[in-house]
Amino acid sequence: MAPSRGALMAVTAVAAAAVTVAACDGSGTEHGNGSETSRSAASPSASPTPSPTRSYPLSKTPRTIPAVREHTPARGPGWRPGKDSAVVIGKGDKALADEGRLLAGELKIGYRGEEPARAGDVALDLNTKDGGGPESYTLRTRDGRVTISGPGQAGVFYGTRTLKQSVRADGAMPEGEVRDRPDRPQRGLNLDIARKHYSAGWIEDRLRDMADIKLNQLGLHFSDDQAFRIESDTHPEVVSPEHLTKAEVRHIVALAGRLHIEVVPEIDSPGHLGAVLSAHPDLQLFNVSGVPSKGSLDISKPGAAKLIDELLGEYTELFGGAYWHLGADEYQALTVSSPAASYPQLQRAAVKKYGAQAGIEDLATGWLNDRAAVVRPHGMTPKAWNDGLFRDSTVRADKDIEIEYWTGKEYGARPPEQYLSEGFKMLNLNDEFLYYVLGQPNAFVYPTGKRIYEQWTPLVLRGTSPVPAKYSDQILGGRFAVWGDFPNAQTAEQVAQGIRMPLRATSQKLWDPGTPKLSWDGFTALAKEIDRGRAG
Repeated sequence: MAPSRGALMAVTAVAAAAVTVAACDGSGTEHGNGSETSRSAASPSASPTPSPTRSYPLSKTPRTIPAVREHTPARGPGWRPGKDSAVVIGKGDKALADEGRLLAGELKIGYRGEEPARAGDVALDLNTKDGGGPESYTLRTRDGRVTISGPGQAGVFYGTRTLKQSVRADGAMPEGEVRDRPDRPQRGLNLDIARKHYSAGWIEDRLRDMADIKLNQLGLHFSDDQAFRIESDTHPEVVSPEHLTKAEVRHIVALAGRLHIEVVPEIDSPGHLGAVLSAHPDLQLFNVSGVPSKGSLDISKPGAAKLIDELLGEYTELFGGAYWHLGADEYQALTVSSPAASYPQLQRAAVKKYGAQAGIEDLATGWLNDRAAVVRPHGMTPKAWNDGLFRDSTVRADKDIEIEYWTGKEYGARPPEQYLSEGFKMLNLNDEFLYYVLGQPNAFVYPTGKRIYEQWTPLVLRGTSPVPAKYSDQILGGRFAVWGDFPNAQTAEQVAQGIRMPLRATSQKLWDPGTPKLSWDGFTALAKEIDRGRAG
């Protein structure tokens, strides 16, 4: 039997009261703007409206990876894409056209360019008044539309990633306001394409995946003992049969740029050069007994610097960008018990260049500084692995070289606090957490991401203990690293699947290093929900 009109109005009133109570905490204080409670309390005898108005509970925080850092809830239906929805950009904000078209395609809605927003639209806006860093953004959902603004393009782009993920996870963007920003400026993936060849398409797929989880840096280690993987005009003789063409690299770099990702190329020297040396055996380093030092360049020979600098000059022009990785790790001449006795030619070169007290460590440090001087005029900040900077050398590494800390186990490696106390800036590639080494040699195991999510932060540079928080500003971020020691241990598709959750865990802890609100099981479940939405 249908209820009477009076009974129906009573039920409606009870339901509205229940919504109001549900939005309060135990003290009776309402969260959000409190406008509904204030109006009700101030006007208990106000005349009823002709028909019931719809009431909404306070919105919940959007579910994304990485999680947003601040969300102010509000009452309202939120936003979901509709048949008349479109993406628009602010007047004069043509720079956001790529972001707008990409989002429109992903959400399957229209794109109208520089037009005022209508009901149901998403508006992108560059607004320096938002404050914050270039990767910060504000996302407001109200009045049936979404506005994403930020002081820089990257921040607005990350706002579109938040909207996309929320729609994929839950079908809608909750009402309210998100204010979000990353904790660290460098966040990414390091990929060894020298020991294992990956197609250009595979790398581009990784870029798209990285962009969705707000990672902004792709390291490409493309030269090692096993292979040299990018086409060369100055030295085609060093290039391996399976390689990327320059056209493919340009396409990768262009796509990365549109996705606000920096590509960080690396030619490691003076070690890890076996592929180059196979075409230049005259520059191979030999010890006093005539035994070759694996992958090592004889840096006492003038032709060594000429060869590497010609390659650096060629590839800095190809890649452009803000960074160049010089490697500098695991130079085998320094791992023997008596470097000067084993490699007298290097010792003589050190003394000739730096004086009687100099040693091979000084020669290697000088090599690093000289290569840094090659890439700086191209507008690039030099990077090097931590074990390429030595404690006892008289020649000191240039202070603008960013140290990428990966291990404390190799010769020359020092505790991270020593580099930090000297004023160096560092990036975290801690091999205890962030190394995915194909074939799992030397006690490495494929990380699932759980330990990263639960135990790692950017301050945990070596082992499992963090450095003092006073050094936090010198730690610029981190990258999850894939190394191809046994390249056939996994297919490219297996690698993509294997690194999926570790990358998401890394992204979460670089965006917000605090303890995540979701459990690891909840985090993995959310990732699956977002992926299912993506497939739909």
